[in-house]
Parts: sequence; structure tokens; C-alpha cells
Amino acid sequence: MSSADADAYAGAGSAPDAAAGPAAPDLTSLLAMIAAEEAAGTRSRTVPRAVSLTVLVDGPSGAGKSTLADRLVEAWPGAETPTLVRLDDIYPGWGGLAQAGRDVHDSLLLPRSRGLVGGWRRYDWAGGELAEWHTVDAAAPLIVEGCGVLTRANAGLGDIRVWIDADDVVRKERALARDAGAFDPWWDIWQEQFDEFVRLDDPRSSADIVLDGTSALDGTSPGDGGSEAGHGSTVVL
Repeated sequence: MSSADADAYAGAGSAPDAAAGPAAPDLTSLLAMIAAEEAAGTRSRTVPRAVSLTVLVDGPSGAGKSTLADRLVEAWPGAETPTLVRLDDIYPGWGGLAQAGRDVHDSLLLPRSRGLVGGWRRYDWAGGELAEWHTVDAAAPLIVEGCGVLTRANAGLGDIRVWIDADDVVRKERALARDAGAFDPWWDIWQEQFDEFVRLDDPRSSADIVLDGTSALDGTSPGDGGSEAGHGSTVVL
């Protein structure tokens, strides 16, 4: 999305004033962006017309990315339900934040930008190995959510880029409670990788819209979404 288009929607979707306290993210402006892009049938970059809308959602662990992505699927304003890809299914283990960003670029977003079928390979967290391959049709709308998706290379391949953040204490409590102890020994290692990603790629600056996920979406706990592939061996980061 162009900077001019983003400015037109900046009001309702931008992070609320801290003095007023965090409010549940208002998806109105984000859905308006999606509807406008869907209706126009044009992209902010030159791509084959066979390529449908691509939305990238990033932010720190526990900020509410998974729940936000679920809400977008449910409320999608276009005629076709989008494909949802979660980086939680792609990270090759606890040290794989940067690798997942590269993998989704090479195997999914770059082919898609050329009008080709892309895909991703699931990582089996229980077995500690790569598992089955999933293809993604370039003609269907796509949402990719996860820590590390908004790299500089990936940002240019998305049509709408979303950054969602939350209070550090709140999001850590959520993330550790959600994974029932699985995340506890890895929190610092994961956060170090995320901090390095932010330092190198400055993902927030690539966002068309910034949301505050400190408060829940419709009373649900942000970030409690499951894996897209439906496998119980996936952690949620």
C-alpha cells in the first residue's frame, strides 16, 4: 500500500495514546484498507494480475498476532476466504526466527510476487525435523503472520503490512501461560532473536498500520490461535 493510502486510514488503526490507556485493537481501518485493495484490484507494486492480496502481520511474541489473523480471516471483506500461514509452523526450532523469514521469502512470497504457486514446509516441533510441504495458490488472498515476517526483503512483497505490539509484561505473561511451560526456558533466547531482527530490519517502520494488542480482541486472549496446519506439535510464539 502506498504511503498516501496508508495515511488515509491512519486514524482509527494507529496505536492509541498511552495516556488514555490501551484499548482493544480497532480493526475498522485495517478492514477498510483490505476492502479498498480488493475492490481496486491493483497493488502498490507491479505484479501479475493473477496475484491476489497479501497481508503480512508481525510483532513481538504475545502481542496478539494469531488472534488478529484469525479475526481478519473471519471478517475478510473480499469474496474469497484468505489462506492463513503462520510462521509458528515454519520456524525450524527455537533458534529459527531469522531462518523462517528467509524461508517464507524464498519459497512463498517471492514466487507469489511473480504469479507462481508458492508454498512452505512445516517444521515438526515434536520430532525436530522438517515435515510435509504446503502449496499456496497465488490467485487466493494470503495472510502471513509471525515474529520475523516483516523483514526488509519481505515487506516489499506484501500489499498491507501490519505491526501489532503490546505491553511487555502483559505479552510475556500471555505467551508463557499459553504454551503451558514449553516456552519458559526459551523466552530469553527467542526475545534476543526478535530484538536482533528489530535492530536489523526495523519492521515497525515498514508497517502501513500499527495496532496496540495490550487489550484483548473481543474478550479473547490475543495470541491464542493454533497452527494453520492443525498439528498439535506446533508451539505458538
